Amino acid sequence: MKRWLKLAAGAAAFTLATAGCAGSSGSDTAASSSGNAPLSGTVTVWLMTGSAPATLTDALNKEFETAHPGVKVKYEIQQWDGIQQKLTTALASGAPPDVIEVGNTQTAAFASQEGVLTDLTADKDSFNGGQWLKGLADSGSYDGKTYGVPFYAANREVIYRKDMFEQAGIAKPPASNDEWIDAIGKLKTKFGSDPDFQALYMPGQNWYALLSFVWDNGGDIAKADGKNYQASLDTPEAKAGLEFYKKLVDTSGTKAPKDADEAKPQQATVYGAGKVAMMIGLPWELATAAKTDASLTGKTGAFAIPSKTAGQSAPVFLGGSNLAIPANSKNVAAAKEYIKLLSSAKYQSQLAAAGVVPGTSTDLTGLDKDPLGSVMAKASANGKAVPASPKWGDVESGQNPVKDMLTAYLTGKKTLDQATADANAALNKLIGG
Repeated sequence: MKRWLKLAAGAAAFTLATAGCAGSSGSDTAASSSGNAPLSGTVTVWLMTGSAPATLTDALNKEFETAHPGVKVKYEIQQWDGIQQKLTTALASGAPPDVIEVGNTQTAAFASQEGVLTDLTADKDSFNGGQWLKGLADSGSYDGKTYGVPFYAANREVIYRKDMFEQAGIAKPPASNDEWIDAIGKLKTKFGSDPDFQALYMPGQNWYALLSFVWDNGGDIAKADGKNYQASLDTPEAKAGLEFYKKLVDTSGTKAPKDADEAKPQQATVYGAGKVAMMIGLPWELATAAKTDASLTGKTGAFAIPSKTAGQSAPVFLGGSNLAIPANSKNVAAAKEYIKLLSSAKYQSQLAAAGVVPGTSTDLTGLDKDPLGSVMAKASANGKAVPASPKWGDVESGQNPVKDMLTAYLTGKKTLDQATADANAALNKLIGG
């Protein structure tokens, strides 16, 4: 269940060979289906490893073939290593797969290039469009059109030690930023005599957590300017988010490096050592921590990232995948029917049971049964996406200006004004204009 981290951490900008991509957005098969003729041929589906349980895809493919006797599903699981180049090559060819899974921070890079992805705007209703979470819908849109159907997503929450909270006299999880800071103080009072104790493990470059604070204060990382984006990290609202991030770092007693993110070292392993009361992470990180100490499973709970407004939770970054159809697909009609079935409540509920937020269904029954998953599911309703810029991959795959900004500000190498101004300039070079 760690798969989505790769989606939101390794995107690259895609430049496809226009000679191979321009042209048809369908085929004879697609045309024949418009008259309700039976579908035929093969529909090739590329989903990423770990995205959907085999029990789901086996049942899905069998049901699809039964409903459409003339169609054969060629289901192929793809590996994350090398997928960027493999997708680029396939989409530029005359025979791409018919259904592909694309990271939701990558979708705009494909959608912005003419003749690469099929416009699915008119088909949204058949894909349960009325139930899409706004954050997921935004990630699949470009220039007012829909090119990606939400598949699944996940978002961060505060994972905490229930036993430590109880011992520190904290009766209930914090429901505001002020209560969160107060809880940190109580935890330090109770356990601070231990030099290894950390009330909150807070890496300096956990920029996905930073997004929550920026959004909660009314800011954004960048704002749309026509088809382009202009960085907005230097606004008062964005700066307020950074200031709260620094307040958490300074008051929590964290020993996390200020020049690394939550993966270096793996924060779940740090939490598993038993000296950390809280971390901002994904539900399945508990399983990693429990490899060190199995008792943590019963001692751990979760609460939504608090807002500055009491009783509310902060917006969260939704990272995950979209489903798309290459414009050069030879079986667009069958591909649409396949996505229609996969986006139905029947199969989306199975994704929820697997531990992720379903992309096209509000049925969260499976997640509701898990203490950490239920918190993630509830918080996802207030989820958002990163800017749908075709160049966003350059931000995440290169020298991320947001990470550099955090380190410079937290270490005191730059003032808040200088750090945000420099990050804004660097970000504009990547995605602006």
